[in-house]
Amino acid sequence: MGEREVIEGSPGPATVDSLAEDLSALGVAPGDVLLVHASLSSLGWICGGPSAVILALEAVLGSRGTLVMPSHSGDLSDPADWGNPAVPADWWQTIRDTMPAYDAALTPTRGMGAIAETFRHQTGVVRSGHPQVSFSAWGAHAEEVTARHELDFGLGEGSPLARLYDLDARVLLMGVGHRSNTSLHLAEYRAAYVSKQQTTGGAPVMLDGRRCWTTLRDVDLEVDDFERIGEEFVRTTSGVRSGLVGAGQTLLMPQRALVDFAVTWMDAHRE
Repeated sequence: MGEREVIEGSPGPATVDSLAEDLSALGVAPGDVLLVHASLSSLGWICGGPSAVILALEAVLGSRGTLVMPSHSGDLSDPADWGNPAVPADWWQTIRDTMPAYDAALTPTRGMGAIAETFRHQTGVVRSGHPQVSFSAWGAHAEEVTARHELDFGLGEGSPLARLYDLDARVLLMGVGHRSNTSLHLAEYRAAYVSKQQTTGGAPVMLDGRRCWTTLRDVDLEVDDFERIGEEFVRTTSGVRSGLVGAGQTLLMPQRALVDFAVTWMDAHRE
């Protein structure tokens, strides 16, 4: 969506203060540990753009709160697996040999949106060490959430998602659907559905001061049923809040209850 369309579809400009009021009315509170997935264009025209959204979130969370966003860089992966777009097979080895290693400060996000990409640059934000599925965090539990992000099974028990579960975090979906709800991936690791399979990939990382291409083990992840899982969770769970932040439909939900629900759902419905 272009900026003209965003302006024409907005009742007026949203500001840091108005966004903070919307977040508070929704139920975001000081001291929360909050995992945010957001689409800037879905929130309407905002004075200050992504910076204003970040400042509003941090103002509501306060000094005791923790703000977390995905900062994934899926392009740091084996080119043999690329499909959108694919590259010629005779390029693959050159890419594996020369792609710059993951650098938490330098590597940009891919497909995460302007808010997440702006957030990772903010002073005081720390980013986890996974080359493909890192998370960025600010606030009281930032180091705890991002430390020791394991390379294998990057959204599982050795990931920030599991640390957020331990901290009884909440998930905020601002103008996005459940396909963007990464906490459902943690449920995939914990569920025991019969069709679960492991896969391998690769990424460039720094090990012992040297750039190298390393193999990553993972679960073969799937998002096609995430909307159905999320909708059923929202319909059957009393702890979910919904409302507008700016012009964007927004959901606030407990991550622990979401993951537990999704594990049971996947065990029952995935073949």
